[in-house]
Amino acid sequence: MQFRIGNGYDVHRFADAEESGAVITIGGVAIASKKRLLAHSDGDVLVHALCDALLGALALGDIGHHFPDTDPRYRGVSSLLLLQQVMMLVGEKAWEIANVDLTLIAQEPRFAPHVLAIRNSLATTMKIAADRISVKATTTEGLGFTGRKEGIACQAVALLQRQVPA
Repeated sequence: MQFRIGNGYDVHRFADAEESGAVITIGGVAIASKKRLLAHSDGDVLVHALCDALLGALALGDIGHHFPDTDPRYRGVSSLLLLQQVMMLVGEKAWEIANVDLTLIAQEPRFAPHVLAIRNSLATTMKIAADRISVKATTTEGLGFTGRKEGIACQAVALLQRQVPA
């Protein structure tokens, strides 16, 4: 077998004002939040980091190269659609997902109640088993921009595999 590994990192800041009924999208799942995330697309920091990890493993650049925030086609777009396009590239290059490991970094909102829904959303979009997808969340114990509740970050690692012909 041949393997490739890629890592990704993404950050989105929160809007300054709190909004009643605000929702953020993480892993394609709508989650109640005190503030919305600022972004050109839907601001799904987890999916953006995942796309970067997959593109990195393929040595195809980053999400900004493929889906620039200067392109009006991507204004407000669901990041799951971007992930579908990245998965097409994975398949076209004859690779498949071995596993992905994703870590959300934020003081709030709490993500633990949503981990299963996020894993299932990604599994459906990526057309892989949910047991190949790890989603974790952590805080920075009040340190840094995430600790000050100014935004959310996500780290992603993706391992791709390909069978070598006999």
